[in-house]
Amino acid sequence: MLPVKNFIDFIAQNSLFSQQDKVLAAVSGGMDSVVMVHLLKSAGFNFGIAHCNFQLRGDESTGDEQFCRQLAGQFEVPFHHISFDTLKHAADDKVSTQMAARTLRYQWFEQVRQQAGYSVIALAHHQNDAIETILLNLTRGTGIAGLHGILPKNGLLVRPMLFLGRDEIQNAINELEIAYREDSSNASAKYARNKIRLEVIPKLKELNPGLEKTFENNLQRFRELEELLAAKVAELKEKIIVDKGSEAHIPLGDIKALQPQRLLLFNLLQPYGVNETIVDDIIASLNKHSGRTFETAGFRLILDRGKLIITVNNTKPLEETQININDREVNYTNYKMNILHDDSPLIVKNNPMAVSVDTALLIYPLTLRGWQQGDYFFPLGMRGRKKVSDFFIGEKVSLHQKEAIPLVINGNGDVVWIGGYRPDDRYKVTDNTKKVTIFELYKL
Repeated sequence: MLPVKNFIDFIAQNSLFSQQDKVLAAVSGGMDSVVMVHLLKSAGFNFGIAHCNFQLRGDESTGDEQFCRQLAGQFEVPFHHISFDTLKHAADDKVSTQMAARTLRYQWFEQVRQQAGYSVIALAHHQNDAIETILLNLTRGTGIAGLHGILPKNGLLVRPMLFLGRDEIQNAINELEIAYREDSSNASAKYARNKIRLEVIPKLKELNPGLEKTFENNLQRFRELEELLAAKVAELKEKIIVDKGSEAHIPLGDIKALQPQRLLLFNLLQPYGVNETIVDDIIASLNKHSGRTFETAGFRLILDRGKLIITVNNTKPLEETQININDREVNYTNYKMNILHDDSPLIVKNNPMAVSVDTALLIYPLTLRGWQQGDYFFPLGMRGRKKVSDFFIGEKVSLHQKEAIPLVINGNGDVVWIGGYRPDDRYKVTDNTKKVTIFELYKL
């Protein structure tokens, strides 16, 4: 039996939309989105169906589109559809297929919403999707915001199925014999989310059969904690940040009194582009002499005479040079760099101005730029992570010198090589390397 009353109650409790709103339902043809369509129809909402054909699974993709078209006809609602050359978009934008598909569908959903006069876009995420998101975030590293999972409402994106677990959706499908399309890629553990769904969550449910309900309660607590933190940070901003026109001042005594210090200072300074590494550096410098400066993309933070001064960074932005996969030579300030690709695992020795790295680990486009506050790497031949600024101190590199040293930055933000000094251990050539890329610097 469809949980229509619970569906209506959840929508009302979270102010997702009303009976007067026109809802655009994103439908893949899979179990979750098909049940959402049946619930929207049974609850009497005014809706249309939007379907994207990403052309990634051949006849399966075509079948999904035909199924969604028939579903719209069955319920006598508008049907909006589009086909994407997803692989071409991924290649052109140099992103993963999944990221390309995500960007394409959300952009198109918003276009349809505006053009056809829909109030909101309904997505069929459910409780298990929220659990998977939290586990992924925890695996990759996250702050409090990453613990609230998938929100019922994010702007004009609404998720009216978050009160249901996957098992409950499956039961409704079985009891009512609702037809749907099975995506064969869902059975593959190739993708991280699938691996969590297929391998991790079943093990957790052995420990706690009521995992979905437990996580539902946890999500509510996490969201409340996030609200509490936001309120505390807003209160602190009013209390300790002094507006000085073009500058903002925070007394160091107030920073030292923050508890918990790192969490609150990070959230206070986050609007100024500060990352956690810079926060750690600021805390470490609180009891040292004045004059320490920290820079972000748009701001400069200076420890001076008992206060942290925050001002707009009007300095000339650091020059950057992009390195594309087919480039063989690029120029950067006073340097020329040659790039060579070789099928043999060559290791460059005795030449600090050249380095060989594992080609398979590079994500293009790369960037050639100077060091920035917060940069870190894993120096080859040394243990653990090290801030680039600390590495320069150890190498006795002067401020003037280090500002001129080019860094090769991978597409994921990693430092691959500090030109003329040290490569990153994560990108070294190993016995498993099939192809190398050699970077060689020449001073002009």
